[in-house]
Amino acid sequence: MIVCYTKFHILAEGHQHKLLPGNIMEQFQAKCTHCIGAYARAHVPSLANFHRDAEITWGDGRGQITEGGRGLSLSLDQYSGSGFQSKNEYLFGRFDMQLKLVPGNSAGTVTTFFAKDTTKLTSSFWEMRLESHTLCTQMYTHRAKETRNNSSISGLIPQQRFHTYSIAWNPQRIIFLVDNSPIRVFNNHESSGIPFPKNQAMRVYCSLWNADDWATQGGRVKTDWTKAPFVAYYRNFKIDACAVGTSCASKSLTHELDANARNRLRWVQQKHMVYNYCADVQRFPRGTSIECKRSRREIPNHEPTTR
Repeated sequence: MIVCYTKFHILAEGHQHKLLPGNIMEQFQAKCTHCIGAYARAHVPSLANFHRDAEITWGDGRGQITEGGRGLSLSLDQYSGSGFQSKNEYLFGRFDMQLKLVPGNSAGTVTTFFAKDTTKLTSSFWEMRLESHTLCTQMYTHRAKETRNNSSISGLIPQQRFHTYSIAWNPQRIIFLVDNSPIRVFNNHESSGIPFPKNQAMRVYCSLWNADDWATQGGRVKTDWTKAPFVAYYRNFKIDACAVGTSCASKSLTHELDANARNRLRWVQQKHMVYNYCADVQRFPRGTSIECKRSRREIPNHEPTTR
């Protein structure tokens, strides 16, 4: 069952959306020098090489490693999408990927960056999924109840340039970030009966595929196959994690949000949220999960400070 799901609306070319004043992501970047405390200020993850650290797993030639291993492209046509995965599995870490989405009208296409274990009976995953003009974060663990938390950001046009999407995972929390700005935190509430992934090693996966039966505006906007092939670009895959079966000096166990980052996270939720699972009384008339109450206590409810 899904245990958390966040959605951020972003401006996609070919779709009309009302822009808020200024570029929200530029505001994030200007304010977020210290988003993850001392870790963000002092630590630089190792840069992966796609030849060495990843393998294209499906797509029949639609995935291509470029720039001597620094970049990778995935393409989608009416017959198939494509995808790749990390060669190693990891237990805790931070994973950064620069990604530029399909340009132009990308309705119906889904571009993903996610981590998943390979255990069939107890499978867990968490992902950042871009559906044309919508950025979603989703977390799934077996035995978990469903929770959802959807938000909105206007002003980012991810098709025009690369943005950095990150997942930081340690025994205490999972943090989703865009350009080093936190957009979603899922804390470990096992003591309250909420499952948290901490025993399964994960691989990193990325893919590009068609989902026009549900992705864009609930499936109302279909993929325009005359624009195919659609291509998404990945580069600068950074890994700060210990591969299973190896020893290393990963700093991944120190990921946390400082006070300013928590304030910015609350600001995003206050200013740009279009759906909040924790407030959906029609869908959950008997009340939502303990995670909602705990999250409200953990993230201060006031405006962000600037540096």
